[in-house]
Amino acid sequence: MEAFFRTHSYLVEHVHAPVRRILMDEIDWNARLIGIKGTRGVGKTTFLLQYAKENFDTQDRQCLYVNMNNFYFQGRGIADFAGDFVKQGGRVLLIDQVFKQPNWSRELRKCYDLYPSLRIVFTGSSVMRLKEENPELNGIVQSYNLRGFSFREYLNLKTGNNFHPYDLDDILNNHQRIIKEILPKASPQQHFQDYVHHGFYPFFLEHRNFSENLLKTMNMMTEVDILLIKQIELKYLTKIKKLFYQLAVAGPKAPNISQLAQDIQTSRATVMNYIKYLADARLINIIYPVGEEFPKKPSKVMLHNSNLLYAIYPNQMTRQDAMETFFVNSLWKDHVVNQANKDSYYVVDGTRRFRICDAKSDCKLRMSPDVIYARYNTEVGKDNQIPLWLLGFLF
Repeated sequence: MEAFFRTHSYLVEHVHAPVRRILMDEIDWNARLIGIKGTRGVGKTTFLLQYAKENFDTQDRQCLYVNMNNFYFQGRGIADFAGDFVKQGGRVLLIDQVFKQPNWSRELRKCYDLYPSLRIVFTGSSVMRLKEENPELNGIVQSYNLRGFSFREYLNLKTGNNFHPYDLDDILNNHQRIIKEILPKASPQQHFQDYVHHGFYPFFLEHRNFSENLLKTMNMMTEVDILLIKQIELKYLTKIKKLFYQLAVAGPKAPNISQLAQDIQTSRATVMNYIKYLADARLINIIYPVGEEFPKKPSKVMLHNSNLLYAIYPNQMTRQDAMETFFVNSLWKDHVVNQANKDSYYVVDGTRRFRICDAKSDCKLRMSPDVIYARYNTEVGKDNQIPLWLLGFLF
């Protein structure tokens, strides 16, 4: 136990979190069992350590961070370890990468039943279905999602500001007022393209090649998050990777399921399942027509965020592809995005029609009062025309 406390103290003292994530204030930290899911690379470990740093002295033994990557836990269960921690006065146990522990959900349930004074906060992959696939946790776990940086968070980091988020209604109804509050303090357009290229994943802050790091992370998403958690045999890995690559290079459009099944030599049903796994891993987003959902065929498949575009096929992508990917990614957290009957339009929450367009060219076409035009290549808006970058302030 002493070794774990020493590691905890060192990690908390040296944690570097230049942006305070908004999720920190959305979580009910009094809950006894909290699960924080997120795609690989978005900063879940930093998030746990930052929570410990904000709420406990580094030498306070009431809080302890442990990582299930430690080989110690291959020979000992979480519940036994938690019991020792509680006996020594422990109150908050932070468990990173919980899915690396065999029977982790049963172990957490045992902790919940045996140690009522203990609060557990654990992290896991976005692929995990905490309640649906782990019935022993139903009714006792509070689940949250940690996303990559929003454009707002990225802009705050780059400019030293503390801009707060806005909800969609506020942005649509008051965007001109909001923009007047932002522009004197920062130039969003100056930083927007950098964000679209490399701002979603916090490891752009590290002194390593961003694209190579992202490619490595993407491989880990398929090799560990999908295969390990979904318990898929290793021999199918090449099929999943090939499918992901073909979806990526095809660009945002409706997938040809029969052709994809033929290309990776599997059934249509398996292709649809693989597409769902890739979406769960936050590698792609699936767009359906209004009123439809999985397992129906999607009307469009696109990469989950624009950073992935530049890592996979920077020479083939178009500016429009990147802007639409940013749009869907920004709305995805709290809203339902569907494909309208016309390819160039999206429907948000079943009622609002959006079109993403270039303020310098196609936005000059005759406009409809029933459509909201999210325009790029501009910092300002008017009436039903809003600057696309402002949707990056939704979280």
